[in-house]
Amino acid sequence: MENYIILSIETHLFFARIMREHALFLEAGFPCKEKDWIKKADWFREQFEDLQRDTLSISNGNINRCVVESNELATEFTIPAEKRTAKLSGIPIDSQLSILALNLKPIGKNENFRHLTPTVNRLNQRALRLLNGLISFKQSILREVENCKLFTVNYPLLIQHIIREAELYRATITELTRGRHPSYKNLKRTEDFWNQIMMEHALFIRGLLDPSEEELIETADNFAKDYRRLLEQAKSQDKKATESLRKTSLSETLKYRDFKAAGASGILNCNISSIILPLLADHVLREANHYIRLLECDLSC
Repeated sequence: MENYIILSIETHLFFARIMREHALFLEAGFPCKEKDWIKKADWFREQFEDLQRDTLSISNGNINRCVVESNELATEFTIPAEKRTAKLSGIPIDSQLSILALNLKPIGKNENFRHLTPTVNRLNQRALRLLNGLISFKQSILREVENCKLFTVNYPLLIQHIIREAELYRATITELTRGRHPSYKNLKRTEDFWNQIMMEHALFIRGLLDPSEEELIETADNFAKDYRRLLEQAKSQDKKATESLRKTSLSETLKYRDFKAAGASGILNCNISSIILPLLADHVLREANHYIRLLECDLSC
């Protein structure tokens, strides 16, 4: 029961924010004439913001130290990125939630989690309902874009990308409610999933940088190639080789994390020419931090 409570809370803390930001990126990416699409994206943004808020209300002292220290819930750039993105887009962002996330405390001694079971059960069921709707919404957007009936500044691959992240969130919560370890704990599948995500981040960054940023474009392209090689190598590895590959994935993602952090700083300080929203730069940095935490946890066990 304790494991169920802690993992549920940690999953919502990370992924509810990610879903909230997906909705914001979709909302900001539609032309102003697409009022119905914008309104629906904004509704999902508000719903996941509320889910994040309610999860934060029960999180202090109820999550693992490695999560608190991972910078996957918020980074030094998150609040400035939220404020700048809200100003640029006109979409409201409650940065109080980031302040709360940055000040969370880990599990103390002799904690009793049983009293949180009903609350966590409700959060899980609520998240599943919202995710079913959000995934369907994202699929509708992709379908309309691919049929040339809807324009958005978001790449079709990016929409596929955020569908898969929502599906992982849903699968994780579903498995927790069934009493099983969540799918992201399956190490081989975890590594393949996140290496694919990291590769696509590099492709998106490459495509959203101004053409004049030749050095950064080349660096992003090289990261995409590195992750593509890792995915190819993973297809035919035995157990011993898999551990070596996992160490390589960690080393690569630590370097990539530094590149993303420099990018977030450069975008916030207007030192990089791009069409990347500041919050998107911080968003992909937090996802790298999340993946690093999963890899480090496995390799230290």
